[in-house]
Amino acid sequence: MTVRIKICGITTAAGMDAAVAAGADWVGFNFFPTSPRHVTPAQAAALAARSGVPTMVGLFVQPTDAEIAATLAAIALDVLQLYTDVARAAAIRSRFGLAVWRPVGVATPADLPRGAAGADALLIEAKPPADATRPGGNAATFDWSILAGWPAPAPWLLAGGLTPDNVAEAIRATGAPAVDVSSGVERTMGVKDPALIAAFCRAARAA
Repeated sequence: MTVRIKICGITTAAGMDAAVAAGADWVGFNFFPTSPRHVTPAQAAALAARSGVPTMVGLFVQPTDAEIAATLAAIALDVLQLYTDVARAAAIRSRFGLAVWRPVGVATPADLPRGAAGADALLIEAKPPADATRPGGNAATFDWSILAGWPAPAPWLLAGGLTPDNVAEAIRATGAPAVDVSSGVERTMGVKDPALIAAFCRAARAA
């Protein structure tokens, strides 16, 4: 099995070029304004204009239709990663006709989804702490053993706290068919490190 790789939160040309050079399957742009990895649609479009860019994922938190439409007018995203409720995600999928990924925060086996709820893929990550100001894995791992025997109802990616040092272990422990990394390939918050991107992709594929 070849593990697929997403490098999320691309903000610079160097980060984009490194993801392309390392053979990432997806790159992610974060459109959540309070994130340290936030980019505007225009900035994302400039990065997308570089050569060899793989499948593009846009991360949105409780977006309006107008926000998504304005983003898509600037950049032709392939996937929408939506932090919103299931019904809203389904409505967005229907309106814009793009694949939708649904992030799911987990802390116990009871948190694991038993159905896809209309999503094209699930992103399994650590449940954010109660005082978190941003959704997502927040650079934290969770107990990967709870995924043992989980009958995944859809294609899925493992996320949350992954780094070049632990991604191989994570893949072996979970059988994840794909992995998603953001802060784990940064030395400075919000800025991807090309060497760490290359190391992460090598480690994931060697698992």
